[in-house]
Amino acid sequence: MLNVENDIDESESSFKETFLITAFAIAVAFSTYFCMYAFRKPFSAASYEDMKFLGTNFDLKTIFVVSQIVGYTLSKIIGIKVVSEVSRKQRFGMLVGLIFVAQMALLGFAFLPPWGKVISIFFNGLPLGMVWGLVVWYLEGRKTSEMLLAGLSCSFIVASGVVKDIGRWLMSAHDVDQFWMPFVTGCMFLPPFLLSAYLLNRLPEPTAADKQSRMVRSTMNGKERWAFVIKFLPGMVMLMIAYFFLTAYRDFRDNFGVEIFDQLGYGESETAIFTRSELWVAFGVVGTLAVLNLIRDNRLGLIGAFVVMTGGCLLMGAGTMWYDAGAITGLQWMIMCGLGSYLAYVPYGSVLFDRLIASTRVMGTAVFVIYIADSIGYVGSISVMAIKDQIAGDMTRLEFFRQLTYGMSGLGVVMLVLSLIYFLKFHNHGSAVAVTQQDSLSS
Repeated sequence: MLNVENDIDESESSFKETFLITAFAIAVAFSTYFCMYAFRKPFSAASYEDMKFLGTNFDLKTIFVVSQIVGYTLSKIIGIKVVSEVSRKQRFGMLVGLIFVAQMALLGFAFLPPWGKVISIFFNGLPLGMVWGLVVWYLEGRKTSEMLLAGLSCSFIVASGVVKDIGRWLMSAHDVDQFWMPFVTGCMFLPPFLLSAYLLNRLPEPTAADKQSRMVRSTMNGKERWAFVIKFLPGMVMLMIAYFFLTAYRDFRDNFGVEIFDQLGYGESETAIFTRSELWVAFGVVGTLAVLNLIRDNRLGLIGAFVVMTGGCLLMGAGTMWYDAGAITGLQWMIMCGLGSYLAYVPYGSVLFDRLIASTRVMGTAVFVIYIADSIGYVGSISVMAIKDQIAGDMTRLEFFRQLTYGMSGLGVVMLVLSLIYFLKFHNHGSAVAVTQQDSLSS
């Protein structure tokens, strides 16, 4: 009887410890990445109305968005090597350094001439692309990773809307100039970022039970990274095609949300419109992804991730059909598009590759694969914005977004279903394997 009571006490103690660590990890990871968005997205709250770039047909805002994304994309490419190799001791210092560089770039954006602002916003995006991977490093490879990464993903869904509303508030209520507004917003969020990053760095390492369940997550050298890509090449190509357009879609909705809402009839009189729409999206995404944490079997967990992503693509198309039919309002349509796109998008940066590694038992880190996806995805974002201004210049952003939704919905469903069928054949019930170039070429 005594042994049974001791086992119960130990089980309850273990549960409480896991719960507290999980809650702490979600809170500090959420806060860290939420604050990062205050250095990345406020500039898009301004319209820079009727301003062209150096006499060209390009809107100045489009150039700002593209310039930042070019820097952000380059950061993702650099991160394939840097973030996948960074040690635990280096992470906190790197996080802080990246944010300070981004904030100094916003200072240049405030007072430099237009051509200088374009360069400044490039250097603002250049460091920020590596922040996500550094935060994910703390969370992946745990039994509760779905819950942790769902909480982290919720941060950028909510933060994007909140910081844009704060930027609009600074300009309208306090007459802050639209070019100084991003720097002022960054100053407001710098202290909470530093505190959050410090607390994140105090998070304990994965336990032995975590490592047994989800694989040890190790750094990967160049040979190992190349072997991983070759081994899963066909499936990776299909995933990347979907992500190329999905990132472009999500970014277009995010960066030009002000204009889309205006054309839907929601002007500046609609207070906190972004926060209102994105909170519904965040709750839907985090709730759905949290359910995946209940699936212990890694094969079923991988299937679950693909089901969520495919369902998101279908929701985007269905919502647009209902909006066209007059069955829902513009705000409801934007919420459905946001929920659908984030259900498809968020797993790429969180649970999808974590489950893929756990299912195939291949040694490595999900961060590496996430950065391959992001490097490709943001190229898509740049491409779509260039197409909008140069080929579809006469089309309103609302109409362009509507047609893009239909295309993304159909393509996403096809690519995701095919890639799921491909990856299921690599499920491994046995022990961990270290993929080599010879293994990848013979598979």
